[in-house]
Amino acid sequence: MRKIRVIIAKPGLDGHDRGAKVLARSLMEKGFDVIYAGIRQTPEDIVRAAIEEDVDVIGLSVLSGSHLYQFRRVASLMKQNKIDDVLLIGGGIIPESDKPKLAKIGVSAVFGPGSSIDEISNFINSKCRRLK
Repeated sequence: MRKIRVIIAKPGLDGHDRGAKVLARSLMEKGFDVIYAGIRQTPEDIVRAAIEEDVDVIGLSVLSGSHLYQFRRVASLMKQNKIDDVLLIGGGIIPESDKPKLAKIGVSAVFGPGSSIDEISNFINSKCRRLK
């Protein structure tokens, strides 16, 4: 069995990546194969890396308020590139009122401040069972 492959990226101009780095490291410790794409990534960079790395999950961390644009663009590029079966999740500062909008475009879950690593890893495992 291969490990579930996850890419964690910070789209846009937001340079605050401590939470994304903690998540990436924690998911590695939980047994996931994690690629940390870094800060200031464009949606095109993220989707290209997801394809090249053959990931099962794309995780975006957005603190800048540009979450609706960033997620829409990534979801659109995923569909264009026929990888819309890859799990798209998010984290960061996302208003509750925007979560239904994100779900509508294909974001499977949004984990905000206070979400536990166990909650996130259990969610990913439950959605990616086919790999186990």
